[in-house]
Amino acid sequence: MRTNTYSILLAAALAAAGCSSVKTHVDTGPITARTFSFLNTGPKERPAYADKRTQVYTMINEAITRNLAAKGVSNVPSGGDVTVAYLVIAGNNATTTSLNDYFGYTDDATKLVDKVHTEQATKSEDRNYFEEGTLVIDIISSQTMKLLKRTAIQSPILRNLASDVRQARIQSFVDQALSGLRISK
Repeated sequence: MRTNTYSILLAAALAAAGCSSVKTHVDTGPITARTFSFLNTGPKERPAYADKRTQVYTMINEAITRNLAAKGVSNVPSGGDVTVAYLVIAGNNATTTSLNDYFGYTDDATKLVDKVHTEQATKSEDRNYFEEGTLVIDIISSQTMKLLKRTAIQSPILRNLASDVRQARIQSFVDQALSGLRISK
C-alpha cells in the first residue's frame, strides 16, 4: 500500500512539473525608463549558414530603437534603465526553430518555441504548407532582472523581399508589438 501511494504521488509530481507553462503576456503597467540597452549574451561565432542572421538582427535592433526613441527612451550600449531581449521563432508544418542571440540564457526560449510549434504545427487543422515567424520582445528591469513586459506578434514569412521592404515590414511588426508599451519618466 505504501509503495502504491508513493507511486501515485511521484506520478502526480511529474505530471505537475510537465504542466508548467511559460508566460506569453506580461504587463506590469507603465515602465519607468529613459534609456535601454539590448541584452548582451556575449560574443558568438556565427556558422557559415547564418549569414542572414546579422541582417535580421540589425533590422530588428533598428526597429526597436526607433520605436522606443519615439517614446522618449534612448538606446545606450550598456547599463540602460531597462534591458530589451527578443526572440525570433520560425516554423513550418514540421519544424520550429529560434534565433535567440538577443534573448538570453533562460528556459523560456525553449518553452516559447515548444508552445509556438504546438499551436502552429500540432494543433492546427490546416494541412497546407506554411512558414510563419513569431517575434517575442521582453522588457526587463536592469536593476532586478524582473520581466516587466512580454509581447509577441506572428506573421507569415515572406522570402526574397527587397531589404527596404523587409525593414519596413519588421518596423511595422515591432510597432504593433510595442503599441501597448507605456513609459513613465
